[in-house]
Amino acid sequence: ARTKHRPLAKGAMPVRNAIIFAIVLLIAGTATLYLFTHLLATLIALAGFFFYVAVYSIWKHRTVYGTAIGSIAGAVPPVVGYTAVSNRLDLAALLLFIIVALWQMPHFFAIAMYRFDEYASASIPVLPVARGMYVTKVRMLFYVIAFTVAAMMLMVFGYVGYAYLAGAILMGSGWLWLCVQGFKSTNDKVWGKQMFLYSLVVILVLCTMLSVDS
Repeated sequence: ARTKHRPLAKGAMPVRNAIIFAIVLLIAGTATLYLFTHLLATLIALAGFFFYVAVYSIWKHRTVYGTAIGSIAGAVPPVVGYTAVSNRLDLAALLLFIIVALWQMPHFFAIAMYRFDEYASASIPVLPVARGMYVTKVRMLFYVIAFTVAAMMLMVFGYVGYAYLAGAILMGSGWLWLCVQGFKSTNDKVWGKQMFLYSLVVILVLCTMLSVDS
């Protein structure tokens, strides 16, 4: 239900046309990035593209680790942005990658929980379908804690100030509290949607604070 109105799913766009369009975007995007930034940012972007298309797209509905694979590809864009400005790979780039990768895990687990029936019907082995809701909640708790700690590391290593740190602690603590409530929840789908919506607030606030206090 979540994706049935997309052009490919409806058959409104032939697969061949979609592939041609994707290739055009790849070439135009790569050229733009190279011309206006530099080779390092371009290579990182291409690596992220390759990992998403050649690894995640093929394996996401074949293994329970599809979410983890997708989080790697999804964490590449902020690294591209950082290296486009700094022209270097350093600890800050690594921390940005880790933060976004860790954020994506409970974010996507939450989607899989409140869309459980659809994933099960499609036989896609997301964690709630393959291992159950309780195991998923435990993993989410771990990832929320790890995300909060990783987010705080930007301040520990001097890349941001105390305002960002306060935002990271506030958002991380709220997310952790909501995550713990899941173990008491009687409706995992409703709770999963709450976790999903809150995750969007978390990343929005974190990126905003990163912009104003770096």
